[in-house]
Amino acid sequence: MDEKAPQKFTDMLTGKLSSKLPGKLAERAERGPVVAVVKLHGVITPTPSPMSRSTISLQTVESALTRAFGHDRLSAVVLSINSPGGSATQSALVSDRIRGLAEEKQVPVLAFCEDVAASGGYWLACAADEIYAHPTSLVGSVGVVSASFGLTGLLERLGVERRVHTAGTHKVRLDPFRPEKEEDVQWLRGLQDELHEQFRAWVRKRRGGKLNGADDDLFSGEIWTGTKAEEFGLVDGLGTLRDIVKQKFPEAHLMTVEPRKPLLARLGMTSSVGFGRSGADSVLAAVEALEHRAMWNRFGL
Repeated sequence: MDEKAPQKFTDMLTGKLSSKLPGKLAERAERGPVVAVVKLHGVITPTPSPMSRSTISLQTVESALTRAFGHDRLSAVVLSINSPGGSATQSALVSDRIRGLAEEKQVPVLAFCEDVAASGGYWLACAADEIYAHPTSLVGSVGVVSASFGLTGLLERLGVERRVHTAGTHKVRLDPFRPEKEEDVQWLRGLQDELHEQFRAWVRKRRGGKLNGADDDLFSGEIWTGTKAEEFGLVDGLGTLRDIVKQKFPEAHLMTVEPRKPLLARLGMTSSVGFGRSGADSVLAAVEALEHRAMWNRFGL
């Protein structure tokens, strides 16, 4: 047996790898421009639920946005949006972060509305320089909504006494266990009007002269198909994400970046209500999951 055989084999293998390496590096260098696609899917909330597969907040999407805008051959960033809305504050924070990165990196941002980009979902879309949708997408819902339950008398029927001690006249506004007061409802409506005006101002700022319609229609909280949204100027065009990117950036290839999912979702345990949780926490998590489900159901999804 040739004692030098192992060394010859190693040299031969090393030689082959070395001969291929420059070509591979050259190929990688010549791959051309990249369009990063960031998936913004789910309800917009500051408290990601371990039972939900995906939610949107600055915390959950920060790393994805940073990775997307940090690519060295970046031509553009596309926001793939599928959201029924949610927190106004998180919608604004994520949008502000997108605009900050876009201005820092000097790259265009496009938004594509998938099944639904409503309320906070449309707020996110307006962070883009251009917005596109499928003709069947549901777009708009520029408005503000608050929802809760009235549980007056429930604790008494259960034989439970609730004790609340406050310092401040209005610390228990709209307490679900107390009768609703008209003055509290008026306060809430005033708050909603203020948030609604901020939403309208954001849409006007981002869409500018593209809007085509009366304020009473555009900002009524109504939802429209992509086709109708284009007529109103809420979106710039219709099509699929890949077709639009191919048309605008024919030499680029897509790179998808997804926000990190909650641990239980990554383990495929989103339905495990009681896993490592107290009974009360499990009930609250279940209620939160139902609320998220209800937000999607408003749009038939």
